[in-house]
Amino acid sequence: MSCKPHKQTPTLVLLHGLLGDGQDWVEVIAGLEGINCLALDLPGHGQHHQEQVASFEAFHHWLGDTLISHGVSRYCLLGYSLGGRLALYHASRQPPGLEALWLESAHPGLSASERPGRIAHDERWARRFEQEPLEDVLIDWYQQPVFVDLTEAQRRRQIQRRLANRGPAVAQMLRSTSLGQQPSLWQWLESASLPVSYFSGRRDTKFHTLATQLTRMAPRLRHITLEGGHNLHAEQPGMIAQQLNAWYR
Repeated sequence: MSCKPHKQTPTLVLLHGLLGDGQDWVEVIAGLEGINCLALDLPGHGQHHQEQVASFEAFHHWLGDTLISHGVSRYCLLGYSLGGRLALYHASRQPPGLEALWLESAHPGLSASERPGRIAHDERWARRFEQEPLEDVLIDWYQQPVFVDLTEAQRRRQIQRRLANRGPAVAQMLRSTSLGQQPSLWQWLESASLPVSYFSGRRDTKFHTLATQLTRMAPRLRHITLEGGHNLHAEQPGMIAQQLNAWYR
């Protein structure tokens, strides 16, 4: 999904979270002023459900190739949750043409001792996505603590929207891009010269705390706090668009 071109400025590339697709950004894009944007479907999702990447490094190359195929040479990245972790890894590889990074509710990486437990946790979910009816898995997925702020109506709406996914494709992506497979990028963020901003929601205790810790470690990182939970681009699309417009101006 893309929007109006504007030749002078870098393209805004948007990466959704696990189970999402490029359409998740429609409301944010509606609030942007004269910014050329490209909301991609991640491998294993949407139009790219048949494509797979085996690792963070493989995704880094996939994204580079995808941008070339869209004629994008100068760009900024905004990624939510899984999309934010992938965007962060890509940025850490210092690709030419990347001018800024925005992270929304995205984890910079676990310590080495925490990774095996997370891989095992994600493997249990991956097996369920492969083997069980998708709706049953999604009902449990959206009961996880990170989604605690969703109302029952919002939870039902999310489940309905995510039924378009293919369980085995999601399972493979979950394994390849598990937080347990991700290198820790705290130190990279600490010394990055790239402009980096982090959106966190006040009600998302885990990621708001993470972002606050990050700000202490990486004084150049810009922490933008919004009212809301984990999924800010759904709750506060206008506020996110406002921040992006201000940077592009």
